[in-house]
Amino acid sequence: MRTRALLLATALTTGLLATLPATATAAPARYADDFNGDGYRDLATAAPYTPVGGRADAGAVVVTYGSASGISAARRTVLTQDTAGIPGTAEEGDRFGKALASGDLNADGYADLVIGSVGEDVGSDADGGSVTVVWGGKNGLSGGKGVTDPAVPAHDEYGMSLAVADFDGDARPDLAVGSTGSDVWIHRSFTKASGSTSRQELATGLQTGSGIHGAQHLAAGDLDGDGTDDLVVTGSEAATYEDGSFVYLGSATGLTPQTFLRSGGWEVTAVGDLDGDGYDDVVTAAYGGDGRSLGGSVSAWPGSADGVRTHPRTTIDQDTAGVPGADEEGDWFGNDLSIADIDGDGYGDLAVGTLHETVGTAKIAGSVTVLRGSAAGLTGTGARSFTQNTAGVPGTAESADRFGASVRLSDLTGDGKADLSIGSDGENHPSGAVHSLRGTASGITTTKAVSFGPGSLGMSTTGYLRLGQDML
Repeated sequence: MRTRALLLATALTTGLLATLPATATAAPARYADDFNGDGYRDLATAAPYTPVGGRADAGAVVVTYGSASGISAARRTVLTQDTAGIPGTAEEGDRFGKALASGDLNADGYADLVIGSVGEDVGSDADGGSVTVVWGGKNGLSGGKGVTDPAVPAHDEYGMSLAVADFDGDARPDLAVGSTGSDVWIHRSFTKASGSTSRQELATGLQTGSGIHGAQHLAAGDLDGDGTDDLVVTGSEAATYEDGSFVYLGSATGLTPQTFLRSGGWEVTAVGDLDGDGYDDVVTAAYGGDGRSLGGSVSAWPGSADGVRTHPRTTIDQDTAGVPGADEEGDWFGNDLSIADIDGDGYGDLAVGTLHETVGTAKIAGSVTVLRGSAAGLTGTGARSFTQNTAGVPGTAESADRFGASVRLSDLTGDGKADLSIGSDGENHPSGAVHSLRGTASGITTTKAVSFGPGSLGMSTTGYLRLGQDML
């Protein structure tokens, strides 16, 4: 959600575009997004509409590798389905990269990248969808393995949502895969040679007998503090078609339903510990015009020893005291969310994308708001907002830039402070761009901010790429 790299001129046919410094020995995978095992988190950015070899909307993913100085366009891996070692072939409409997740699936000490291709045709099933694991290693990402869809006719867009976490407490990450259907599949026991060697269908019915209609987004974290990860599935309740998030608690015997959070919209959820109590919390986002806000709102639901509590619930919009801006119709405050500790105070902070924000006279220019965590949970106090017109942020706010189409909080410099990465998938209409701002003890700073687009990554600068539509 929620809470709880990757893309040539014209043809885009190779994967490794820059030589990466090799690490002498891969340490155990300390981070779920350290693909080359050098101790720094990396950033994966999707460009799912990238043309590959003249095939429109084939898709690509770019990984930029973290370092003491952050990320740069020079340290990268660009992946498509035409990259050597990646299963499949880049085809029109595949949208490779529409969903992303990561974790050390084969337990070799390097994080692996999971990529969903929602438009992939599977035999005669149009848009059946596919999922690919790309293996991490000391030189970065290379080679891959497909994750078989166990029920092709039962749904479309397999891989539209992904999450990697340890749902059964065996100290090995599992992969959850969602689709347009009511089934969520959990894949386990990965090896590099065989991929997933076991799988299980998640029983999606809750105590009421209702279940999921379309798993639009998946997020994971330890909501009840028992050391085993839990799963949050965002979709619609099959019986009522009401939008919200289903919570499933992990255990040695598998995932079991706990509650349904009626949030009223959006396809994203974030998971993280906002109040520092040792239990991850869930943040959901709601559409505007729902009686709570005009332009969208976010709600924090606290974790506890019993799982997610529906009360107290903290809801914040752009009219909340301390939050910059105004609650305006159609802003889409909350179109993307990410949680991590920016200032090192022990409380998770929340980045909120608002991709339709008008900046000056520029419509749909976009903005990102950072809300602080505290002992009392999520608060509007001390909130800050960033646009491309903010001093120090590269570029200029322009109509349809969609700055904030994706947001990601993660420590790319290894200093213990989460940095803010922002996707602007409409930049240069609509090639897209990536921006990265540093985290510090006093919050996000624009000092040493970096930004790059497809041209810096060796990609086409003329195609409809949408670089930055998703981030991990």
